[in-house]
Amino acid sequence: QVQLVESGGGLVQPGGSLRLSCVSSGHTFSWDAMGWFRQIPGKEREFVGGIRWRSGNRLHADSVKGRFSISRDDAKNTMYLQMNRLKPEDTAVYYCAAKSRPSSALSVLAEYEYWGQGTQVTVSS
Repeated sequence: QVQLVESGGGLVQPGGSLRLSCVSSGHTFSWDAMGWFRQIPGKEREFVGGIRWRSGNRLHADSVKGRFSISRDDAKNTMYLQMNRLKPEDTAVYYCAAKSRPSSALSVLAEYEYWGQGTQVTVSS
C-alpha cells in the first residue's frame, strides 16, 4: 500500500524558515513526479511546486518562487520543500502528492494519484 508521510510543519515567525519532508513507501515503481500543494479552510487546494523524479526538473508557483525550493533524495524516497522568508499568507496545511503516470502537467491537482495527510504550517508573530 502506497503511503506518503509529511513532516516538518509547525509555527514560525514571519521571515523564518521551515523544511518539509515527504517520505513515500509501499511502491515498487518510480514516480513520474511529486508535488506540494497547500490549502486553507474554505479555499481550494493550490499548487506550490513539483519535481520530475528522474530528471529533477522543478516548477514552483509564482507566489513562492525565489522563497521556496523543492528537492528530492531518490535513495531515501523523500521529497523536500525548503521554505524561506515565510509570510503570514503562507499559513496553510501543506500536502505532498505523487503521480506515476507520465504527463506534461506538474501543477494540475487531478493528475496526482496519491496524497499525504498534510502538515500544518503557521506563520505568525
